[in-house]
Amino acid sequence: MIRYLVLYWTFFKQRIKVLMEYRVNFLIGASSTLFVQAASILSIWVVMRQVPTLNGWAMAEIWLVYGLLMLSKSINHMFADNLWTLGWDYVRTGNFDRLLVRPIDPLFHLLADRFCHDGIGHFVTGLILVVVSLVQLNVVVTPLKVIYMIITVVSGGAIFIALNLITGVSGFWVMDSTPVIRVVFEMHEFAKFPLSIYPKAISAVLTFLIPYGLASFYPASYVLGRDVPPTLALATPVVAALLVFISYRVWLFGLRHYSSTGS
Repeated sequence: MIRYLVLYWTFFKQRIKVLMEYRVNFLIGASSTLFVQAASILSIWVVMRQVPTLNGWAMAEIWLVYGLLMLSKSINHMFADNLWTLGWDYVRTGNFDRLLVRPIDPLFHLLADRFCHDGIGHFVTGLILVVVSLVQLNVVVTPLKVIYMIITVVSGGAIFIALNLITGVSGFWVMDSTPVIRVVFEMHEFAKFPLSIYPKAISAVLTFLIPYGLASFYPASYVLGRDVPPTLALATPVVAALLVFISYRVWLFGLRHYSSTGS
């Protein structure tokens, strides 16, 4: 474990050096997502100005749901964005072979090969939304709640990464796994809002099948003291661990069936 932590730090430093060679580009990339998210937040604000509550949820409460999801998404975006490129940038070009001949785990190498600084904007956006919502709602922030939210965010990030890995493994067969990943990944857009506003079928999908709701709606409900099943409110780390295990087994299955392009 220590060896891999040291290796990751080495990869990370080299990536930052590369990014900082073009500092303006680094700043644009890191801040671009801020503007994208600002447009999305502004559209919600405009709607909520006309509709004070959404199925009993005020705007500040929705910010908390949105913010927690963005924090989890930022972990995936910063540390596992390379999963999107597995098919077309590694398998199709033959670059994946170089990961197999090095004395480290190929999945670790794939993840460590690229730190995506665009995710910094997601993290800043999420943090601002969470802090602003807690202040506006006068939520008593105890050390226990802080620890709970940190665990939830980290676990939510693991859920994002695991789902992207499960779908990304399709790149071993279809060469371009991006469309497959996108089908599942874009479902997180529904989890930016309280699941209670959707039909039960959609709510069930986002809870049990593609559990992005465990990274946003249920933790936010728990922090706000809303009526939510304790099992779901506390299930995020357990589900994250289960999905990580499943995704790694799927990865190993794909790895066993990988065949080089021969180029």
